[in-house]
Amino acid sequence: MGTLYLVRHGQASFGADDYDQLSELGRKQSVRLGEYFRAKGLTFDAVLTGTLRRHAQTWAGICEGMAPTPMPQALPWPGLNEYDSEAVIGAIHPHKLEKPDSPEMYRHHFRLLRDGLTQWMAGVVSPRGMPSYSEFVAGVTSALDHVRAQHPGGRVLIVSSGGPISTAVGQVLGTTPETTIELNLRIRNASVTEFAFTPKRHMLVTYNTLAHLDAPEYADWVTYS
Repeated sequence: MGTLYLVRHGQASFGADDYDQLSELGRKQSVRLGEYFRAKGLTFDAVLTGTLRRHAQTWAGICEGMAPTPMPQALPWPGLNEYDSEAVIGAIHPHKLEKPDSPEMYRHHFRLLRDGLTQWMAGVVSPRGMPSYSEFVAGVTSALDHVRAQHPGGRVLIVSSGGPISTAVGQVLGTTPETTIELNLRIRNASVTEFAFTPKRHMLVTYNTLAHLDAPEYADWVTYS
């Protein structure tokens, strides 16, 4: 039986002009996760990542933390890329949103995101520049299929985003779209989700864990955006 670790990227730059890059804390989270993997004696037979900048930067941080452990070359997998949250919101809210700078504005942003995701997943709206939800799911499941087919009995790492990871969990557990959305909105930065897998299927072992930050000195390193 194989083991698949799915890692959400470190904290990105929510509210900035360019979200798709790690904050300084996000880089530290990634390095710390690599240090944890090294301390546990983990090595990986294969690594898949989304092609977004924050995925590459998270993988680079993990490698830094795991040094000098030899690491495989990461395989870029576009199907592991996140949905475009601005496009999702724009599909149901045509007016440009101000950058959130207060708790109420943050809550408003995520209420709109939840509503937009619900409608996209139901096929009610088609966010600009985005695939259909069924196509998005196919991109995620193609990565899972690849892992089962190419690395039976291996230990594999995926670095991706909250949307693809929660979708993978939803597919494995057969959850409703509403539950998948809730999983998505609760996932933490640099968290680890673990699947066991056979050539036929994946099985959920853990979800959204932060064992590498389970110490008082890392209490303020837990983030969601």
